[in-house]
Amino acid sequence: MTTKLIASLFVLGAAVAVPGVARAHISIASGPGFANTTQEITFGVGHGCAGADTYRVRVEIPADVLSVRPLRSDFGKVSIEKDAAGAITAVSWQKAEADALDADIAYYKLVIRLKVPNKPFTTYFFKAHQTCRAMDGTLSTVDWSMLPTDPVVDGGGTDEPAPALVVLPARQPGWNKFVVAQPVADLSTIFGDAQIVWKGTAAYSANPSTATLITSTAGVTALTSLAANDEIWVKY
Repeated sequence: MTTKLIASLFVLGAAVAVPGVARAHISIASGPGFANTTQEITFGVGHGCAGADTYRVRVEIPADVLSVRPLRSDFGKVSIEKDAAGAITAVSWQKAEADALDADIAYYKLVIRLKVPNKPFTTYFFKAHQTCRAMDGTLSTVDWSMLPTDPVVDGGGTDEPAPALVVLPARQPGWNKFVVAQPVADLSTIFGDAQIVWKGTAAYSANPSTATLITSTAGVTALTSLAANDEIWVKY
């Protein structure tokens, strides 16, 4: 770390901005998860389907995610599905027919309390299925279940991106030292809320002003990716 760049960061500290996150119809609105902690994860339902109100939401639970407890919601009745071992594999919320709205005018938040796996620098995908009800009672479903590894089908498809929970290591305000467990190709997905990330004499920041300082400081190069077992310093 260079003294000149660190001094400049103190001046910029109050102005560090977290980049905006694109929101799907159903996405995780509560931010990242922290490894080996119990948290409330909020799923935001941005809008319905082609003007129809959201009537039912079903969220699949990844196998590594334990201690799942859905919160009751005024959206509708909550129910769960379990596997043969008793682990919760899916959570659903469904409105009473009398509560269905005539049009797509509402934003909904649905919450699950769960234990985030102790696997920092990973991303968990919660496949979601959104059923909407039109005024005439017709039901339609959108599957928010596409993964980054899924092949892109020519002409498009009916699946949309699955809600993603980025898992970060537990951290403290200020400087934190981490060893990366697996490669990170897109630093913005993991360090979007960090002031700066250092690996040796290379640095990264999602903040445009800090990024400019990095590229204009002698002896410092831009950090673009991380490999497994890289040792890094991160300031929050």
